Amino acid sequence: GLRLLLNGLCSNTTVKSLDLKGNNLRTMGAEALGKLLRQNKSIRSLTLEWNSLGMWEEGFSFFCQGLRANNFLQHLDLRNNQINHQGAGELAMALTQNTSLQELDLRWNNIGLLGGRALLSCLHSNKTLKKLELAGNNVPGDILKAVEQALDHNQDRETILSEAQNQVNILSKEVLSLKDEKNKQFMDFVDTVDKQKEERARSEKMSAARVSQLQEALDEQYSILNSLKTKLQMTEAALALSEQKAHSLGELLSAMKQEQNSMAECHFRELQQQKQEGADREGRLLHDLSAASEKNLLLRNQVDELERKCKVQQDQLFQVKQDLTNTTAELKLRAVEAEERLEMEKRRFKQSLEDMESLRVKEVDRVTQHMEASERSLHSRIQRLEAIRTSLEEELSQVKAAALTERGQAEEELIKVRSQARLEEQQRLEHLEEKLRLMTESRDEAQNCCLKQKEMVAEAQAKAKQLSLYADGLRKRLDELQQDLDNKEEERVTELNKVKVELQEQIGHLAAERTAQDGLREKIAALERQLKALSSNHREALLDKEGEISLLLEKLRMKEAEISRVREEEAQRASFLQNAIMAYVQGSPLGTLGSRK
Repeated sequence: GLRLLLNGLCSNTTVKSLDLKGNNLRTMGAEALGKLLRQNKSIRSLTLEWNSLGMWEEGFSFFCQGLRANNFLQHLDLRNNQINHQGAGELAMALTQNTSLQELDLRWNNIGLLGGRALLSCLHSNKTLKKLELAGNNVPGDILKAVEQALDHNQDRETILSEAQNQVNILSKEVLSLKDEKNKQFMDFVDTVDKQKEERARSEKMSAARVSQLQEALDEQYSILNSLKTKLQMTEAALALSEQKAHSLGELLSAMKQEQNSMAECHFRELQQQKQEGADREGRLLHDLSAASEKNLLLRNQVDELERKCKVQQDQLFQVKQDLTNTTAELKLRAVEAEERLEMEKRRFKQSLEDMESLRVKEVDRVTQHMEASERSLHSRIQRLEAIRTSLEEELSQVKAAALTERGQAEEELIKVRSQARLEEQQRLEHLEEKLRLMTESRDEAQNCCLKQKEMVAEAQAKAKQLSLYADGLRKRLDELQQDLDNKEEERVTELNKVKVELQEQIGHLAAERTAQDGLREKIAALERQLKALSSNHREALLDKEGEISLLLEKLRMKEAEISRVREEEAQRASFLQNAIMAYVQGSPLGTLGSRK
């Protein structure tokens, strides 16, 4: 029935939680559960309490293989399943490759010291497990504390990663908003330029129509000239007056030319100023880039210093381990010497007993005296051994105190390193925020420059309109003079040609202004590229910093694991010494003498 149920659930995509506690599944059920975990992708919670899954190692290994291949289960309950240290090792191997399990309950099993160590070692590679229950498994308190610390590290790592992702998302949103604003501004600028082009095309069409009208008027005047040749004698007096008027018009034309030259010089100066301002901005941006590179070098130097400090701490821990090994070797040597002395005394005592038994009947008095002397010597030797034992206990207490002080110093140094890393991260984030603020300020300055350029274009358009109006007035005056001056048609034709040349020059000036605007567009595009390059550099710097933080966390975990190993070794050595002392006290010859008396 269980096989049919689990085979049906292999292809199910709706069941999220499965509770099978108290069903005594054992090996066959464990194999079916392993198959279910390999194929099902919807179950998030699995409860298997009171099922004796750990009684047979082969079935439980199939279950662990399924758990290793599953990346969707989040909660697993394995309480009271008779899991031993070998099953815990299989679970640890599965957890090293599992990336989805967050809560694991292993209470009231038989994991023991070896299983606890295996689970603790797997936590160095598993970064997703947040909760692990190990009560009622005969696991030492040091390992339980180390497991809790590793789980706390996983939670801290997830919180740090979530905060970093939130900050990256915020920065990406800000960058996207800036890009959207820049695109909108650029599109508005392009629209204004297109409108200006359309207006200029219209003005050119109007000017062409006016020129055609003037040409038609000239043709009409040619026809009138043929009719007015008879009136030349009547208009000789008016010629003098017309010559004076023509001289005044020539002066006006020269004044107009001077004004146009002055306007062209002003436009040229303004363009030079804009070029200088662009060069200054480029220099500022290069200076900011150099400052950012120097700060990156400083940060790398700080990271190198932290690595050196970590190496120094590792050397100190290695020295402490060497001191502990030396002290343990000395204690072992002393214990061996004490055992050898006890064996020599036992041999001597046996020889004396044999002699006393052979001469027991003849020399009772001598035996009693010899026994009293031997008892006194044994008492003195026992007192000496007790003094040696007390000295050894004092040395052990001193070694433990030194180890505790060194462990406290190491923990304090770890706390300092963590605080320094957090401060450095905050400083880096503040630095990035300042850079973003500077970039926004530069963007605002570019927008202001664009607005100024738009105002200049509007002013140039207004001036062009004024010039067109003035040209219209001049044309009206020319029409009046053409009516008065019939004989000077050739001079008027030359004047019209001059006006055409001036219009062409104005058109050339407008084309130059268009090229200047195109240059400004290229500069805006270059600034946008620089902004994109800076944003990409900042992202790469953030990724590098996250990698450095992960390396530092791994180093801290390695140090904590070494400290826990040192604690376990000290506890084992203390237990060995206590057992040796108890064996020595129980094996002393005082008990045998009392029984014989």
